[in-house]
Amino acid sequence: MTMKKMNRREFIQSTAFATAATSVAPVLKSQAAEDISKGVHWPIGCFNRPWSGEKHNWGFDTALDGIKAAGYKLTGLLSGSAKEPLLGSSATPEYISGLKKRIAERGLGVNMGALRTKNDLALDAQIKDMRKQIDNGKEVGVEFLLTFGVDKPEYYENYYKLMQDAAAYSQERGLKLVLKPHGGASGASEEIIRCMDKVKHPNFKIWFDAGNIIYYTGKDPVEQLKPIVEHVTGFCAKDCDKQGGTVWLEFGTGKVDFHGVFAEMKRGGFNGPIMVECCAPGDTPEAVTANARKNREYLEKVFASL
Repeated sequence: MTMKKMNRREFIQSTAFATAATSVAPVLKSQAAEDISKGVHWPIGCFNRPWSGEKHNWGFDTALDGIKAAGYKLTGLLSGSAKEPLLGSSATPEYISGLKKRIAERGLGVNMGALRTKNDLALDAQIKDMRKQIDNGKEVGVEFLLTFGVDKPEYYENYYKLMQDAAAYSQERGLKLVLKPHGGASGASEEIIRCMDKVKHPNFKIWFDAGNIIYYTGKDPVEQLKPIVEHVTGFCAKDCDKQGGTVWLEFGTGKVDFHGVFAEMKRGGFNGPIMVECCAPGDTPEAVTANARKNREYLEKVFASL
């Protein structure tokens, strides 16, 4: 087989093409890496609050049905009542067993349960009550236990001591104790940092709530997130129109900069669940379900843009 000889012009063209291809390859590789890294895939769940909170209370089973119908695979136990104590210390073993069954029947996972403080009790009685709630959380199978802080300054010191015990007790049972911004002792980053410093336990982290930052303090959630982002392991999603305003909104219609908040969380290495807490209200369970679906779809679009 004879090799075709290459003339001078063909040689120059071939060399130029090879050089160009070599220089373009790293750019294409960089663009491919950028495409792969674009977007986040954090789990999105929904609390029962929109169906069984203060707007309407159609019951926990209606909430579970709505959460499933809205396209969620994950729920959290937030809004309890006398009839539905959820993880409350009044819950019986029979109730807890039934609670697990009701969630499983819908094909839902459950990742979080709220803990309630009883601030008028003596500290030892508070600790006993809190440990019962933690035990209930372990039995239900949650991963995170959510606390809200306390409102009145006279309760702060007892709360810090209660959380010291709860953090250690939860860790022994393989559960994670987290704090949600909620005014008072957990109003914004300054108060949250104080809580972290006072409790001083590695099993005490933060579930950020940008809507509550606005509702309780009127401060910028993105700026309040920056000093504490490394401690954030989950997110309670709600919008808010103004300090002391409403949180019953379709995402993107209030003051929360969801893209800005999530971009900061991504930079901070966040990799936890995002739980929808509120949505636009409705006069029927079906209307609320439709609004909860809209908020899930909104979050999915923001995630894809990060």
